Amino acid sequence: MADLQNLRNIGISAHIDSGKTTLTERILYYCNKIHEIHEVRGKDGVGATMDSMELERERGITIASAATNVTWKGTEINVIDTPGHVDFTIEVERSLRVLDGAVLVLCSVGGVQSQSITVDRQMKRYHVPRIAFVNKCDRTGANPYRVKNQLIEKLGLNAVLMQIPIGLEDKMEGVVDLISMKALYFDDGPSGDTVREAEIPSHLMEEADARREELLDSVSMCSDELMEAMLEENVTEELLRKAIRKATINLELCPVFMGSAYKNKGIQPLLDGVISYLPNPTDVTNKALDLDNNEEEVKLVADEDLPPVVLAFKLEDGQYGQLTYIRVYQGKVKKGDELYNTRSRKKFRVGRLIRMHAATMEDLTEAGCGEIAALFGIDCASGDTFCDPKLNYSLSSMFVPNPVISLAIKPVDKKAADNMGKALNRFTKEDPTFRSYVDPESNQTIIQGMGELHLEVYVERMKREYKAEVEIGQPEVAYREAITQRADFNYTHKKQTGGSGQYARVAGYIEPLPDPEEGEDVKEYEFVDEVKG
Repeated sequence: MADLQNLRNIGISAHIDSGKTTLTERILYYCNKIHEIHEVRGKDGVGATMDSMELERERGITIASAATNVTWKGTEINVIDTPGHVDFTIEVERSLRVLDGAVLVLCSVGGVQSQSITVDRQMKRYHVPRIAFVNKCDRTGANPYRVKNQLIEKLGLNAVLMQIPIGLEDKMEGVVDLISMKALYFDDGPSGDTVREAEIPSHLMEEADARREELLDSVSMCSDELMEAMLEENVTEELLRKAIRKATINLELCPVFMGSAYKNKGIQPLLDGVISYLPNPTDVTNKALDLDNNEEEVKLVADEDLPPVVLAFKLEDGQYGQLTYIRVYQGKVKKGDELYNTRSRKKFRVGRLIRMHAATMEDLTEAGCGEIAALFGIDCASGDTFCDPKLNYSLSSMFVPNPVISLAIKPVDKKAADNMGKALNRFTKEDPTFRSYVDPESNQTIIQGMGELHLEVYVERMKREYKAEVEIGQPEVAYREAITQRADFNYTHKKQTGGSGQYARVAGYIEPLPDPEEGEDVKEYEFVDEVKG
C-alpha cells in the first residue's frame, strides 16, 4: 500500500507567462526526473519537457495540461502543469478538480493579473489549498512585497511571507528563510544544485526580524497553541510549521515563497514548502453522491482496502486509441479489475494501466488511493465516475463555462470533410468547452470555443493531425422580416390568351397576431376567411 502521508497531488497555475512551465522544468530537474534543463522557447529546438505538443513548442505556450510524477526527499509528488490562457480554462478547471493542493505562480513585476484572479476563483470553487510563488525576482522592476499586498487586496487571501529576497533584479542572490532564520544561497554551477545555508546578512537582519514578527502574528491568529507558545517565548520551528500547515489546509493562510525559476533560485525551498504545507490525500475530504440512496452524500475514505471510486477527469485521443486520465479517490485499481461506469451503466475491465510523464508513459500493475494514472481503450466521457460494481456512486463533475465565440468552418473537398468530421468528433469529446453543430438555416458547420486562440489552435490541429484542409470565416446569419402593422391589399387578376380567359379578385388584409395571453399556445399564423355570400 502506498504511503498516503508521503504523496502530494499538486497543480501549477498562473497568468500567461508567469513561468509555470519553466518552474515545472526546474522541479523535474531537481527531483532527478530529467538530467538537463530545457527552456520553453528552446534555442536547442527541444522546448520544455512538459510542452510535448508540437504547437506548444512553436508558440512557447502550454495548451493541454500535462501530468508527471516526481519524488522529493522521499515524498512522491504528482505535478500537473496547466495552461495560463483563459481560452484553455477547462484544462485548469479539470486539473484543480482532482488535485489536493496548488502552487499559484505570480510574476514579481506583473503581480496579480486577470488570469490569476480566474485561477484563484477556480481554486476556491474546489476548495484547493494553495501556496504562492513569486517568480521572476531577477527582472527589472521586481517587487515581491507589492505582489503579496495584491494577493490580500485583489484575491482576499491571507498571504504571509515565508521568505524575503537577498537583493532584487540583477542583484538577486538568494532568500532569507523566515522560519529557520537562515540565508539560503543557490550555488554549484548555473543550475544551482546545492542550497547553501549561511547567516543572514547584517543589513537585512532588522527587516528579517520585522517580517518574522508579521509571520508569527498572522499564523497565531489561526492557532491557539502557537499563540500560547509566543506568550511563553518558546516558539519552535516544528510548532510553527505545524501551525502553518494546518492553517493552509483549512484555507485560512497562503504562504508566499519567492525566487527566479529561470535563474534556478528558490526552487528547492518551494518543494520543501509543498511537502510541509500542502495536504496529502488523507487531509482532504471528498464526497460522492449515492445514486441508490436518493443521492445522499457519502464521504470517501482514502483507504486502499475499500471498494474503488475513481473519477475520469480528462480524455486524450492518441495514436493507440483513447487515453483516460483518472484520479483514485478510494480503494485501488488493478489490471484486470471490473469497474462500473455510473453514467453509462456499463461494466468494463481495466486493461492497460499507465502513469504519464508528459508524452512518455510507464506501465503500472495497480494505482493506489490518491494517485493519478491513465487507462487505455475505455469508452467514457470526461467527468464520468467509475466504481466497484457493488456501489453506485457519482462524483460531482466539474464546472464547464459556456463558449463565447463562434466560427464557421468549411472543408475544401470530400476527403477534408471526412477528416474534419473525425477531428470534430475527437475534439468535442476531449474538450467540453469546444462545441460544434450544423446551423439548420445556413447549413454551415459552426465551431464554438472560449476565445480566438482556442479555436485557432483546434483549426491548426485539424490541419496537422488529421490533414483536414479547412477554410474558416464568420458565421452567416439568416435574415428575416416580420410584419409590424396592418396592411390592406386588393388585387384583380385578368389574363386573356385565347379561349375563355382568367379572372379573379383577391381582397383582404394582413396584420401581426396579438401577443398570446397566459396559458395560450403561441400561434405562428392564423387564416380567417371573411368571404360573404
